[in-house]
Amino acid sequence: MRFPEGFVLGSATASYQIEGAVAEDGRTPSVWDVFSHTPGRTYGGDTGDVADDHYHRLDEDLDLMASLGLHAYRFSVAWPRVVPEGRGAVNRAGLDFYGRLVDGLLERGITPVATLYHWDLPQVLEDRGGWRVRETAEAFAEYAGAVAEALGDRVDTWTTLNEPWCAAFLGYAAGVHAPGATDPLASLRAAHHLNLAHGLGAQAVRAVLPDAKVSVTLNLHVFRPEGETGPEAARRLDAVGNRVFLGPMLEGAYPADLLEDTSAITDWSFVQDGDLEAIRQPIDVLGVNYYSTSHVRLRDAPAEPEPSPWTGADVVEVLPPEGPLTDMGWNIDPAGLTDLLVSLHETYPDLPLMVTENGAAFPDVVEDGAVHDRDRIDYLRRHLAAAQDAIARGADLRGYFVWSLMDNFEWALGYSKRFGIVHVDYNTLERLPKDSARWFAELIRTGDLPDA
Repeated sequence: MRFPEGFVLGSATASYQIEGAVAEDGRTPSVWDVFSHTPGRTYGGDTGDVADDHYHRLDEDLDLMASLGLHAYRFSVAWPRVVPEGRGAVNRAGLDFYGRLVDGLLERGITPVATLYHWDLPQVLEDRGGWRVRETAEAFAEYAGAVAEALGDRVDTWTTLNEPWCAAFLGYAAGVHAPGATDPLASLRAAHHLNLAHGLGAQAVRAVLPDAKVSVTLNLHVFRPEGETGPEAARRLDAVGNRVFLGPMLEGAYPADLLEDTSAITDWSFVQDGDLEAIRQPIDVLGVNYYSTSHVRLRDAPAEPEPSPWTGADVVEVLPPEGPLTDMGWNIDPAGLTDLLVSLHETYPDLPLMVTENGAAFPDVVEDGAVHDRDRIDYLRRHLAAAQDAIARGADLRGYFVWSLMDNFEWALGYSKRFGIVHVDYNTLERLPKDSARWFAELIRTGDLPDA
């Protein structure tokens, strides 16, 4: 049960979820600042104003990572901290924070993996159209180049985007993520402009760092077809859930069935000449975020179906998940990770893969100064074993990042869900490694999967 030599074991976070200090050192509001301060948008009105206060506790958190022996740390850069007006002047104080972070990682022997966009779009750009308009993709490229120039070759891997599906469809169609729009057309425009941002951003990083290792992270869905109509339901959802990004980024084209399925919403005329060539940039590794699977089938369409970014959510039915479930209500299906990694390897055999997020929320309890999170340890062990199964079946998997390093602001769910392997007391901000953290540290130390 050993991992290959050089297999990377790390942990991941995101800027808005942990940093706090939202109005310090020149940072301007992001879409998530505005969204979380809008009544009714987040659980209990929670915001990321303080979060884990990572901005002020950087050294403490770096020492925490070192104590776990992490090979690598995947963090994200806050765009409004670095370019407060979205375009134009670069904020030196913001860049200096990430410089200290990267230097601190390197001093402790931890490899820095930087994500340039983890959903905290500057609100000033959203006010000008956000991801609905191509100006945002152009602004992203300028920002990406500025960060690459500042941090230079100290960063091992440059990830352009994290989970653009969530930004596009949860943010612009479902309305449950920032900016909270419910417009199917806007979501498809956003998906394209996020694709374009990836391509332009990759070009901008390599213009500064010709030998840069460039990546993108996608939350690729695994659909389990149910009954006779299941395969058609899975095809529809795969088109708008997965291939809407894989197609342009890796093959230089949007899938024909996606264009047909969404023809009632748009003619895709916002895709301009040269866009697809710009989007299809060579990447050195594909990041894969995986948590659960979905069982799907077609349902009887209502008399007056309305266009949906899911090519008819009124037509496709996602069945209620069967247990066991995490605290998020997501099913636990480690085999889905194996299936996904093997499928990607078979489709793109020359493309290295990295699990950039995997983990689970459970209702943790502190007892006598400890968190005995056996459910999380079992979850991680089973999914790491599933990753090993994928390697045995030929997948070129280079590493695994547990989500998350510590409990944090879980987007619209506020502080009600805990994904961390380190517990955070939100009153005192004290960090407490859970049993899962010690388990993960033992895995890193030995290279063998410890017992659950």
